[in-house]
Amino acid sequence: MSPQWILIGVLILGVYFFFIKKKPLNSVKQTKKKEDTKESDEMVACKKCGTYTSLDEALLSNGNYYCSDECLKA
Repeated sequence: MSPQWILIGVLILGVYFFFIKKKPLNSVKQTKKKEDTKESDEMVACKKCGTYTSLDEALLSNGNYYCSDECLKA
C-alpha cells in the first residue's frame, strides 16, 4: 500500500471523528441534571394533622408519615 493511500485514509478518519461524530455535550449534561433533581410526585398524609406532603419531604417513623418534627414528636 502506498503512503498516499494511508495519508488519505487518516485524513478521512480525522474528518469523521472531529466533525461528523461529535455529540452535543449540553444535552448529556441536561439529561443528568434532570435525573438528579427528579422528585417524587407521590403525596402522603401526615398521621397527626392530615397535611399532604411529598414523599421526598415526609418523615417516616414506625410505618407512619409525618409532615414535620412537631407532628412527629406530638
